[in-house]
Amino acid sequence: MSRIGKQPVPVPKAVTVTIEGQNVTVKGPKGELSRELPPEIAFVQEGEEIVVTRRNESRNARQRHGLVRTLIANMVEGVSNGYQKKLEIQGVGYRASLQGQKLVMALGYSHPVEFEPPMGIQFGVEGNTNVTVTGIDKEVVGNTAARVRAARPPEPYKGKGVRYAGEQVRRKAGKAGK
Repeated sequence: MSRIGKQPVPVPKAVTVTIEGQNVTVKGPKGELSRELPPEIAFVQEGEEIVVTRRNESRNARQRHGLVRTLIANMVEGVSNGYQKKLEIQGVGYRASLQGQKLVMALGYSHPVEFEPPMGIQFGVEGNTNVTVTGIDKEVVGNTAARVRAARPPEPYKGKGVRYAGEQVRRKAGKAGK
């Protein structure tokens, strides 16, 4: 039995969950999320929690049991509290700013790098070097933060670039002199 999958998902008072076949819709104070889940997994709402079970003991069902439980838990967490990823920009002349909803960064290229936020995502900039990606869908927040980081990943010699908050960059020694 999946150790993660057998745990019930608690549903806060402010959140409503609607189950229609394999489609789960979660509404909360921050918004609404909906997702189609695999047919091998069954889920029912029992009082203030959602219980996830397998329909059979096939390999596919065993593999997806914990995944489905985690996806539902992430949806409940997202509509109640939301998710955010923090990024730091390091390097001389590297900075970020907002133009309306759009994130504009100067990262040492000959042109500014611009990011239009996907639906449901907001960017925040603090002090020109700290960027916050905020939203209710954990997957979209993580993917957007990864795309922003990929514009200039941290390089190992000087450590310049865009990194996650608290990320440690392994430094390399430069060329050895004579």
